[in-house]
Amino acid sequence: MNRNLLAVVSAVGGACAMLVVTHAMAGTDTYRQLNLFGDVFERVKNDYVREVKDGELVESAINGMLNALDPHSSYLNAKNFSDMQVSTRGEYGGLGLEVTMEDGLVKVIAPMDGTPAAKAGIKSGDLIATIDGTAIQGLTLSEAVDKMRGPVNSTLKITILRKGEKKPLDVTLTRAIIRVESVRYRTENDVAYIRISTFNEQTEDGLEKAVDQAKAKIGSRLRGIVLDLRNNPGGLLDQAIAVSDAFLDQGEIVSTRGRRAGDSQRYNSRSGQLMANVPLVVLIDQGSASASEIVAGALQDHKRARVIGTRSFGKGSVQTVIPLSGGVDGALRLTTAKYYTPSGRSIQATGIDPDILVEQTAEANSEGEVNDRLSEANLPKHLDAQEGGKKPHVGPVVRPKAGEKFDDFQLTYALRVLRGQEIVSNAVPAKTAPN
Repeated sequence: MNRNLLAVVSAVGGACAMLVVTHAMAGTDTYRQLNLFGDVFERVKNDYVREVKDGELVESAINGMLNALDPHSSYLNAKNFSDMQVSTRGEYGGLGLEVTMEDGLVKVIAPMDGTPAAKAGIKSGDLIATIDGTAIQGLTLSEAVDKMRGPVNSTLKITILRKGEKKPLDVTLTRAIIRVESVRYRTENDVAYIRISTFNEQTEDGLEKAVDQAKAKIGSRLRGIVLDLRNNPGGLLDQAIAVSDAFLDQGEIVSTRGRRAGDSQRYNSRSGQLMANVPLVVLIDQGSASASEIVAGALQDHKRARVIGTRSFGKGSVQTVIPLSGGVDGALRLTTAKYYTPSGRSIQATGIDPDILVEQTAEANSEGEVNDRLSEANLPKHLDAQEGGKKPHVGPVVRPKAGEKFDDFQLTYALRVLRGQEIVSNAVPAKTAPN
């Protein structure tokens, strides 16, 4: 529809509004479809079994349109928009879950560290079927998330469907103020371990503080840095760029390409970096998405870091948040572009393959594959991978030997890599790429 098209839909005296369209409309098919919407709106408003408010119908129509596009486009009403703004500041009320919608159920991408969801044992890939006895089926993602929020210290019960479990699991959680410590730090003797759990407004400052503390505590004994991005669902693009820039001295960090050639943007690093020449390992897994993949891809392409773990989630699409009526009517969260790494790799539905594929456990199926992998490519209506994108990694898989027990084998392996103690004897040839 061109810019000269004027469409006005309003309710007058309980009837559906008239649709006014100028003669300069894009085509008769557009006009017919808009008339169809007006007819349905009027029929539902007048004849549905219960009275339905105009706003409820319009919001449902908007949600239906956006949900049909891809898993990440959505409408945020005024309350949800306000909640989103609060969450990006690093503090909000809730359970601490990053979720998406799949087959009418809420699917967990990752629980956030230290939150009620993480403490209750909620796992990536879990499906939430009910909340306080109310079925999720039929609700939009925004409605489901809204039900999981509530007063601090109030409780709710969710029913979880988990692969491998014969029966649904009922889990009772207590809502809390989620203060997301985006960056956490500790020392592993002569290695600095830095965990980034999400990318919010606090991330860049948190990283700088962690690096300063590592320098002060380890000093000249520093052998390297482990940057842990596992189960990090992403967040703010500018923070992902800042984290990448902190470890790069020059070159492109990420580019975005939209529908039109003029929509492309490139983001480059600036001169100067934190801990120059200090070896760096980045840990990723299936829960590493979006901003996490930008960082891992940039550091991998520039050969600044060795990426270890399992293939990342593959959320390589850009969502632009567009306030409506200045935010009074909420906002549109619309997919507008795709992310590309410095070498031109599309992240969408392919993810980042690690340089060394390391599994946490010794278990695998008969084909040597990773079981139950959660990824963007498995979500309904996901955007296709870019043609010519990177093919899945095929190579040796490092796993613990049978009978060996580790609290965190991937981290243990990363520490050994930094100390020059690679355990290549544990590598098991993979017949096919992991899924």
